[in-house]
Amino acid sequence: MKIMKRLLAAATILFFVLLFLAPSGALAAARSRPLEFSGWIPYWRAATGTQDVLPHLSQLKSVMPFGYTMKSDGTLVDTAHITEEPWTSFIAAAKKNKVRVIPTVMWGNGDSIHRILSNTKTRIALENEIVKAVKENNFDGIDIDFEAKKHETMKYFSTFLNGLSQRLGKKWLYCTVEARMPLEDRYSPGAKIPNDAMDYANDYVQMNKYCDRVEIMAYDQGVIDLRLNKARLAPYAPVADPAWVENMVTLAMKSIDKNKIIIGVPTYGYEYTVTPIPGDGYKYKVLWPFNLKYATDIATKLGITPSRTSANEIGFSYDPKLLAATAPTNGVLTQTQQMMATSSIVENKDNAGENRQPFNYLSWSDSKAIADKVALARKLGVRGVAVFKFDGGEDEATWSVLK
Repeated sequence: MKIMKRLLAAATILFFVLLFLAPSGALAAARSRPLEFSGWIPYWRAATGTQDVLPHLSQLKSVMPFGYTMKSDGTLVDTAHITEEPWTSFIAAAKKNKVRVIPTVMWGNGDSIHRILSNTKTRIALENEIVKAVKENNFDGIDIDFEAKKHETMKYFSTFLNGLSQRLGKKWLYCTVEARMPLEDRYSPGAKIPNDAMDYANDYVQMNKYCDRVEIMAYDQGVIDLRLNKARLAPYAPVADPAWVENMVTLAMKSIDKNKIIIGVPTYGYEYTVTPIPGDGYKYKVLWPFNLKYATDIATKLGITPSRTSANEIGFSYDPKLLAATAPTNGVLTQTQQMMATSSIVENKDNAGENRQPFNYLSWSDSKAIADKVALARKLGVRGVAVFKFDGGEDEATWSVLK
């Protein structure tokens, strides 16, 4: 009997020790757990994209062919021709390597999205059509990327995700969502915050219920973070500053299980026309997105050595008069990129510099910038990282940091 009492006492002590240590232990486990790496392959560069990914399938948990689009009447369009080559061979190879194939459904028309999802009949028809495509093609799931939604669509979108989740059964439901910034980063100190500032189009709590993965599009930052605009050395218009990404992911983690959160990271950049405003910073006008080669070709022609920016991306400035620059023809525009503001004023009076002539500025995400996001994902203990995009145009060293 005494032995039993001693064993019971020892077990009790051990229980409370483990209970006390559990939070830090769980955090350590989350940080040490292998990250899930995944990425989108755009339909407009299917050949180079699939060739790019094939040798590296063993590094990925899922691939998202980018993919399906929508008609305004709420019907699905196989824009990628995913039942044809090179997709068929690529998908077979992915399955052989036990990599999930999760095609993306893209839609960026807020009016059409609301009209279809707010009508029970058309919403259910769309749910059925998507699930039919998943099951007929033996996909592992579907990735929903509905952008430019209205606030009044939020509850209907949640209902749509609920319906999809039920119909998909054991198949995966990935949800790609626009980045949501903390209010203190969106407005200047002391500014009046509009009443509708938190009229979001995505219900994070509901998405957490129905989505197996929530992929946060943590890119296309530009000049929208007023706090960082003041803090960073200008010119400053990054694709994704690590500090900006961390703030958004930390905010999302308040409503979404971090085990579901995927940080979306870019492989491209933006070119701007930058106009210095004496005593009042710079004005940035977006020209176009580009792949790495576009920027390095310009740098080579002008004898410029790109350097790290204050967001730890890579970039440089140049006088456009010295180069007859034309828009890149690699077709990297996404729905989010198309909706970016064409110009914005950044107040950065302390860093305006002496140059008063307009100039062009390029900033892009290379392997070192991506490594920052991988390190951040580990620090925050989220599920993984998804790359937009794999098309053969990214920094070749990117694959070396996705491990």
